[in-house]
Amino acid sequence: MREFGKFGPLIGTVDEGTSNVKFLVFAANTSEVLTFHQVSLNRFSPQEGWIEQDALEIFNAVLECIEVAVDNLKKLDIDPGDIVGIGITNQRETTIVWNSMTGEPLYSAIVWSDNLTGGCNGGVHATDVTNASRTQLMSLRSLQWDNRLLRFFDIPIQILPKIKSSSEIYGYISTGSLLGTPIAGCLGDQQAALIGQNCMSFGQAKCTFGTGCFLLYNTGESIVHSQNGLLTTVAFKLGPDAPPIYALEGSVAVAGDTLQWLQDGLEILNDISDSETQAAEVNDDEEGNICFVPAFNGLFSPYWKKDARGIICGLSGRTRSAHMVRAALEAVCQQTRALCDAMAADSAPLRRLLADGGAAQNSQLMQMQADIVGIPVIRPLMTESTALGAAIAAGRALGVWPSTTPSPPADTFIPAISSEEREVRRVRWEAALNRCMGWATGDSDQHKIETDEVDNTTAVLPPGLFFLGTALLVVIADKLKII
Repeated sequence: MREFGKFGPLIGTVDEGTSNVKFLVFAANTSEVLTFHQVSLNRFSPQEGWIEQDALEIFNAVLECIEVAVDNLKKLDIDPGDIVGIGITNQRETTIVWNSMTGEPLYSAIVWSDNLTGGCNGGVHATDVTNASRTQLMSLRSLQWDNRLLRFFDIPIQILPKIKSSSEIYGYISTGSLLGTPIAGCLGDQQAALIGQNCMSFGQAKCTFGTGCFLLYNTGESIVHSQNGLLTTVAFKLGPDAPPIYALEGSVAVAGDTLQWLQDGLEILNDISDSETQAAEVNDDEEGNICFVPAFNGLFSPYWKKDARGIICGLSGRTRSAHMVRAALEAVCQQTRALCDAMAADSAPLRRLLADGGAAQNSQLMQMQADIVGIPVIRPLMTESTALGAAIAAGRALGVWPSTTPSPPADTFIPAISSEEREVRRVRWEAALNRCMGWATGDSDQHKIETDEVDNTTAVLPPGLFFLGTALLVVIADKLKII
């Protein structure tokens, strides 16, 4: 039996996000992060509503993160050879099309799919069920590409990756210091965070507070089709022979990006971290309070209104920058509350909400969230839930991760307002929400928020389908020698 160092077997995780790439090394026995390295990524927008990235920049950032993290281990007197496997977690609903002969991308990444096993030189073209489920091309029951959908969208199955479980050996690292190390875990970032938060049973839910908000609710082995504007997705499948676990998902388009706008656009924050102290300077019943709906490019679940636009209601002569900051935080909380309400209607009420992501480090935001949703909000002290989830999936595939993981130390935020005050805030927020509808068409009267009029046909249509179609047009153009 192999001898390991003092930390036992190690698992590395590639965490590819919207703004950066990280490589973290976990001790499988304790879930402790031993070292990591992070590289920022550039984003560019060729036109309004388009966001793209350089696929090669992302790939090279991954390689750099691995090499630096391995060097860090050596400096800590930890043998990099103790890394027995790699997990990958990535942005979901993103697409890249590349030349299968050269391995070169045909266009910018919208966004990127992981490819560390050698590319065109004998590499593996595979994805897992969590990523495949976000394309609306995979059958939720068979967990394979749906031939009827492929025919409908005229997508050749040959260009799609093989679908595997979230926890098995996909291939082996083909370059660098970790040459030959198995890649044994792969999940979309939000599903990885669900595992990292130990939401392994029916009724457990987590919300990632980042640039947007993503709330996933574990529905066990049951496929629940939402009647309230949520998406049905695969949560995870921990092994080729393991049963798939499903989830309901709700997404808020703008969360942390709202604070970024206050900093860069309005310049009322010197730093995003200042939002916590500024919001605490005012209280909810103080004169000058406002309602802010940051629907910069429409609203996601449970509303699905692309014609909505941002609005500020209740401005007065007493309104200060601190009121604006507080209103921005409440906007995040009220949209998350709407998702919790939808999930309760579709399945069962939440008893507590687990929180992670960069914006979750704002304690004022977490307390406001507990107040508005009316249940405890739990924030683990270990902030890398997404990377941890991918490490758990890889570690289980290799038999080095414990089958049960204890809940990590956490901060708990308890609701501190009455149900009456909670209802007053909800009514006020939804009054502002009504007024933001229809701005893109100039017909707000036809877009009142009424539960029985929510268009559920879009509730199962992820944004990734649009990006996939765009990428396919690039392929066709390439064949026609247009590009």
